This record gives sequence, C-alpha cells and structure tokens, in this order.
Amino acid sequence: MANTPDIRPVGDLPDEIGKTAARELSCNGISSLEQVATHSKKELLSIHGVGPKAIAILEDALAAKGLRYRES
Repeated sequence: MANTPDIRPVGDLPDEIGKTAARELSCNGISSLEQVATHSKKELLSIHGVGPKAIAILEDALAAKGLRYRES
C-alpha cells in the first residue's frame, strides 16, 4: 500500500477526519467547514477516501459552528 501524503491541516477541517479524507476533500476544492456545508452527506461520501467516520466527525464540527450538511 502506498503512503498517503499528509497535507493537514486543511483550512478549518478537523485533523481527526484522517489524511486521506483531508487530501481528497482539498483536491475537490473543499477546504473549510463552510464549503463542507454546501454539500450533502451523499455527495461527500461519493468522494474517494471520505467515509462514514469522516462524515460523523465533520458533522460534529459543523454543529459546533452552527452549520449542517445541505439536504440531499
């Protein structure tokens, strides 16, 4: 298995989402919680490397800022 470069921190995204999720979100132009909030869970889960664990962590971080995922 190839090593995944660790590009964290990415904006204000929590490090706990993991290096692969952080990298893939960044590659898809998502580098802030405000940008995460413009997407639905389903859209984010379709990004390689973004799984249920990252979605749950991001959801908690969004809630802490008074934000939430876009409705599908």
